[in-house]
Amino acid sequence: MGLRLIDLSQEIFEGMSVFPMHQKTFIMTNMTHKENMRETGSKTLGFSARNLLISEHGGTHSDAVWEFKPSGPTIDKMPMECFWGSAICIDVSNVPASKMIEPKDLETALRKSEQEINKGDIVLLYTGHYDRNFGTDKWQTTYTGLSYDGAKWLAERGVVNIGVDAPSIDHPDDLDFSGHLVCGEYNITNTENLCNLDKVLNKRFLYIGLPLKIRDGSGSPIRAVALVEE
Repeated sequence: MGLRLIDLSQEIFEGMSVFPMHQKTFIMTNMTHKENMRETGSKTLGFSARNLLISEHGGTHSDAVWEFKPSGPTIDKMPMECFWGSAICIDVSNVPASKMIEPKDLETALRKSEQEINKGDIVLLYTGHYDRNFGTDKWQTTYTGLSYDGAKWLAERGVVNIGVDAPSIDHPDDLDFSGHLVCGEYNITNTENLCNLDKVLNKRFLYIGLPLKIRDGSGSPIRAVALVEE
């Protein structure tokens, strides 16, 4: 039996959509190949590189608990088990953007997936928002999110990372930020701006989404992937 690698990460580029409260992404040329050859005096080979200005929460990323809970761990202090391990993806795409994802929605989706949640699992929620609205005006404004009870339902079952194919695990209208509130209460992480979740829907797989080791980081961009048995 072989393994197939599925990329769950959005592209990083200048002009990419970023959550309104965070730094926009800028990419600048540090040195061209020709400039480098002039600097080194080499007639054979030049090196080119670019500089990135990007939020810790730009693109596909995971949050440190410290971002929303001052007493919580920063990204470099969080257990690595929060960012890789056994995972499932369940389908909550039937929940409209006008409503929050409640425990009954999660229970139904889990039952239909024919999977179960084990302590230490990573659970990804396929809302369909990326497929429907990425690149449109609705991307940052019109999507569903977890209610407090929905997020707690996952946390109480031992989930260590809640992932979603939307800009946030919270509903845009929820100023209590219920999903993040629960993550703070249980000291677990969440992962936002995933994509391609339709390719792992109703499956169990190995998820890897390691953060950069940023000292005192509030979060980090990640390269999220799924390893699926074939």
